[in-house]
Amino acid sequence: MHYYRYSNAEVSCWYKYLLFSYNIVFWVTGVAFLAAGLWAWSEKGVLSDLTKVTGLHGLDPVVLVLVVGIVMFTLGFAGCVGALRENICLLKFFCGTIVFIFLLELAVAVMAFLFQDWVRDRVKEFFENNIKSYRDDIDLQNIIDSLQRINHCCGAQGPEDWDFNIYFDCKSESKSREKCGVPFSCCIPDPAQKVVNTQCGYDIRKKSKSQWDDQIFVKGCIHALEAWLPRNIYIVAGVFIAISLLQIFGIFLARTLISDIEAVKASNAF
Repeated sequence: MHYYRYSNAEVSCWYKYLLFSYNIVFWVTGVAFLAAGLWAWSEKGVLSDLTKVTGLHGLDPVVLVLVVGIVMFTLGFAGCVGALRENICLLKFFCGTIVFIFLLELAVAVMAFLFQDWVRDRVKEFFENNIKSYRDDIDLQNIIDSLQRINHCCGAQGPEDWDFNIYFDCKSESKSREKCGVPFSCCIPDPAQKVVNTQCGYDIRKKSKSQWDDQIFVKGCIHALEAWLPRNIYIVAGVFIAISLLQIFGIFLARTLISDIEAVKASNAF
């Protein structure tokens, strides 16, 4: 004897468990991001003193990791539970949030294309603010060093931007040994050196600019990124399209499952 839950309509198991599988990846990834972010904060002592978060003038990369983790965890949880329990409210929350994120990404892409000068100014301002906080947070320091080393650049517009940092500022009264220098990530690497010389940028800006070319990168990171984008436009476009397709697929699964559940409820009402 077989038992059929619905006589006139039924929820597709394919869509139900496909949506569950889709969201379990979000949920697990969100947990991983949250765990990594909380661990990083505990290592920096932020969890014992939350005022350190507001004390940093630049970007704390851990905050970004935690925000992404919270969003992915929440979406994954809503999608998984909504699919398994056939909960329309959770499914609509999941679907609506994905649609909002998709439209936000689209708006940012259009804004970046139409208002390039404004975006360039905001990026410059953002980079300069983070230069000021270079020595205040180890994660921020590592990101800036990686950006400069990978893109062979120094500062936002050039090496002079390191005057925004009190430790590197040539005009400050600071007695820092790094005064009038640049971080080691600005230095042109020597292939013969097996150990990174972290003092290679000391006093470099006390020399004439004609001598900088042989020792440090003189191109600003904004110009380096502007040059990188046209060369890798197909990669950037491919990543954007792949993310968009994943989001559209998630929206399709959620909307289909919602329609099935509503159809079942409507058939059971008669």
